[in-house]
Amino acid sequence: MNKAAELVEEQRDGSNVVRLSGSLAIACLGDLPGRLDAVQGPVGAIDLSAVDHMDTIGAWTVHRTTKRLGCAVTGASDDARRLIDAVGELDEPVPIRPDHIHPLRRVVGQIGEAVIASGATLMGLLGFFGATLIATWSVIRHPHRFRINAVVQRFEVVGVSALGIIGLMSFLIGIVIAQQGSVQLRQFGMEMLTINLVGRLTFRELGVLMTAIMVAGRSGSAFAAQLGTMKLTEEVDAMRTIGVSPMEALVLPRTLAVVIMMPLLGFYASVMAVIGGGFLCAIALEIPPITFVQRLREVVPITDLWVGLIKAPVFGVIIALSGCYQGMQVKGNAEEVGLRTTAAVVQAIFMVIVIDAFFAVFFTWVGWN
Repeated sequence: MNKAAELVEEQRDGSNVVRLSGSLAIACLGDLPGRLDAVQGPVGAIDLSAVDHMDTIGAWTVHRTTKRLGCAVTGASDDARRLIDAVGELDEPVPIRPDHIHPLRRVVGQIGEAVIASGATLMGLLGFFGATLIATWSVIRHPHRFRINAVVQRFEVVGVSALGIIGLMSFLIGIVIAQQGSVQLRQFGMEMLTINLVGRLTFRELGVLMTAIMVAGRSGSAFAAQLGTMKLTEEVDAMRTIGVSPMEALVLPRTLAVVIMMPLLGFYASVMAVIGGGFLCAIALEIPPITFVQRLREVVPITDLWVGLIKAPVFGVIIALSGCYQGMQVKGNAEEVGLRTTAAVVQAIFMVIVIDAFFAVFFTWVGWN
């Protein structure tokens, strides 16, 4: 049974010391808080070496007294000292309203935080890309670990299921390009150049770029949500426990599927956009389809097709890595899945556009313009 709390005032080395003993639990304090309030300074220290037990109320009583008298605590055990320190942290005043920060300082701070977060994400993506390369080399060395069924399934999810929406989107974009271009070119009597505009723009830029944006919205978000959910349900940890590499089983099939399907989808999107442009030219400009095709063959160099096909796998790597990386970073709760999914889509689209700008400068520099 715990002893009742006791208080004794002593003289040590010329200073007054308050020695507490017994149990400083709420059931054993008795009149100790009142007796401590009656103690007048100066007091050199409060000695807790004889205290058997202490709870939060006892720690608060000691902290309040030391704060009032301006003295130190001696003889306390590690647990008692940690409890007193924790109670002391709660005693700090809390402002009703947050401190006012100058708008310029707040904006600069937010920009700095965004830059730091972007740098950390970029370093994380580079590390994730390296891990993917290591997993690829491991699968090349051990072909029996290659999961062909998983890759084929992702072919269907990434490619076949997306044919409808990508085809419709590209067809309508081709119509829009032809309509807007013909309106401007009509002012100069050069409606025929609409074919040049549709052909070169779709095969070189918009076909693969719009496909990448659509795949990032469909497949990139799906990858992030799937892997994020698996992280929350500890399926990824279970795979590591049984000796299965998540990079080989989850990330590599998705990345490989997107890299292979992106050139095919990009070419398909370009063809559908050209068909849409030809449809508009036949309806609005009265250009026969055979004339449209002949003119297209004359004005669109084969290099425009190669430019689109070269960019497509690079865009596929970016989309797959962004989705898988953000999914593997999920932790804590289900809300994190939504945040990481959004981040995967935004990150993939942004990086695709940035890389596309670099490709545009590079191909112009090598003479493919």
